[in-house]
Amino acid sequence: MPLTQKHCVPCEGGIPPLTPKQISPLLSQLKSKWKLSDYKQISREFKFKDFASAIKFINQVAGIAEREDHHPDIHLTGWNKVKIVLSTHKINGLHQNDFILAAKIETLT
Repeated sequence: MPLTQKHCVPCEGGIPPLTPKQISPLLSQLKSKWKLSDYKQISREFKFKDFASAIKFINQVAGIAEREDHHPDIHLTGWNKVKIVLSTHKINGLHQNDFILAAKIETLT
């Protein structure tokens, strides 16, 4: 099942983060612009034509995050760039939820 058709599940901690072997197939389902950092987070920068478009995107990401109950770090960098950082803080690493949310964010662009 594609990541966009899945839903995030509550993560209360107490489970190990994904291993590099588990991360690889999930990362391959995303567009290539996502960057993996230390097997603990994925991030991507999105560029927009203007400030209003960047803010609109942030609000759309917030809506998805609320529906999925999984919240990324969102950074407005400059006037037209938005950086999204995904990691599951309770397990200090990556969970399938991070990839589900990344895939759903990709549908906005």
